Amino acid sequence: MKTTFKMMGLADYITIFNGLMGTLAILFIILAVDDMSEPWYKGGLLTDYIWAAMLCILISIFGDIIDGPIARHYSKRQLLGGSLDIMSDCISFCVAPALLIFAMFGRMGEATPIWTVSLAIACFWIIATGMLRLSRFQYDEGSNKQYFHGLASPGNALLLISAAGFIWLQPSSGFGPDLSSWNCGSCWGAGKDKPYFDFILLPLMFFSGAMMISDRKLSKLKKGLPMRLSTLQFAAILYGIIHAMTLTSRTDAGEDLSGTGFTMFLFAIAFILTMIYIIAGSRLISDEEE
Repeated sequence: MKTTFKMMGLADYITIFNGLMGTLAILFIILAVDDMSEPWYKGGLLTDYIWAAMLCILISIFGDIIDGPIARHYSKRQLLGGSLDIMSDCISFCVAPALLIFAMFGRMGEATPIWTVSLAIACFWIIATGMLRLSRFQYDEGSNKQYFHGLASPGNALLLISAAGFIWLQPSSGFGPDLSSWNCGSCWGAGKDKPYFDFILLPLMFFSGAMMISDRKLSKLKKGLPMRLSTLQFAAILYGIIHAMTLTSRTDAGEDLSGTGFTMFLFAIAFILTMIYIIAGSRLISDEEE
């Protein structure tokens, strides 16, 4: 045990913390399952545990951003960093977001089996492609390049949780069609307390996984316009999660949920900025970086 700790540097402790944040997110997801048995107007869609899980993933993303510079500038020991980073990122940015979406939208017993099974397959895809992406990153020594090959796992997490937050809040926002009399016997579910846009998740998850293992060059967001957009994206989703947490106490107190639309808007901003980053691709990389 003494030898193991001697091999660790400051950045390694941050990386372990990031992995533990991902694990804590999974624990919150487990706790959220019981709350989500209630419809949105009774607080089912506004459970604190969902937002707490998202917040843990976001904290892990921030830790992942800072552990690299700390390792380069302050850690003399970098023997374990690469392996630890892969394990931590897999938990926090692949497993936790996939389980979060399955818990939120799987609805076993309420949706059709084909929807639940399809969503489970999409979750497997995210985890498998995330593992492949992280393994390739270490093999390519991607940290020495000025761009990523494929979507980084934190980008995958941001894409999924921003879309999930937007879709999850839709029933209580009044945005979208009235589903009170709508019934779908062969798709994802029915009723006024069901998110209308959840069918978007399947293609989105397969798209995100495919981007992680693609050869597309994507900026590391270290400077210039890409960094400013990344900061705005992070701020939007952080504020959206914190604001969503306040909705739960307002629901319990029987207050109006007029602020839900604004929270949806924040998640939409984060989602759109992530999609712009992916679509723009190498155009956000300067000639000097290439």
